[in-house]
Amino acid sequence: MAHATPGLTAPSRETDGLRGSPRYAERVFRRRSAGAPELPDQASQAAPAADQASAAQGKGRPTPKRSEAERRRRQPYSAPADRKAAGQQARDRDRAARSRKMEAMRRGENWALPRKDQGPVRALARDYVDSRRSLGEYYMFGVLVLLVLVFIPALRKSLVIDYAVIVLLLIIVTESLVVSSQVVKLAKQRFPGESTQGVRIYVAIRGTQLRRLRTPAPRVKPGDKV
Repeated sequence: MAHATPGLTAPSRETDGLRGSPRYAERVFRRRSAGAPELPDQASQAAPAADQASAAQGKGRPTPKRSEAERRRRQPYSAPADRKAAGQQARDRDRAARSRKMEAMRRGENWALPRKDQGPVRALARDYVDSRRSLGEYYMFGVLVLLVLVFIPALRKSLVIDYAVIVLLLIIVTESLVVSSQVVKLAKQRFPGESTQGVRIYVAIRGTQLRRLRTPAPRVKPGDKV
């Protein structure tokens, strides 16, 4: 019959007794944790990648070329000393921009004109009206004369003023109809695909304006062929 060695059985019994205790589990857990290699922090590695992706998405515009960036850096810029100087510079720039646009509009450049004056048909209408003398452009003088006649006591009760107003209106309406019909006919011949809507009223309004007050300014002289 074999006898157990006292030196070997005692530790094994002690170990068997500790396996079921919480201290044994704590020792084993500590031993394994100490021997396990440290894993890299995935959150710390994912943070730079997320920052780069968000920066790439939030950029929203193409990277400027090197030549463009150098040209921007070379442009001189004088920083204003205070807010008052900055406001004055902004007002000067706005005033210069408005002046350039006004000059371009007076010359009849299409980009500077209001929408109602843009297009080849409107340009043709302006040139056609400006190339001829009309009675309608002097109607303001006729209105002034009628106002003077109204204050004359002898003419207040007479029909002279009424007849004069009717004759003036007939002249303006008849001339506007004739000139606008000619403009529409000429526009259809030269610009078949362009719309002529509103051209008749446009011609009538410009025909009743004094030549010096017309905007855009006339490009042709009276008697020039259009």
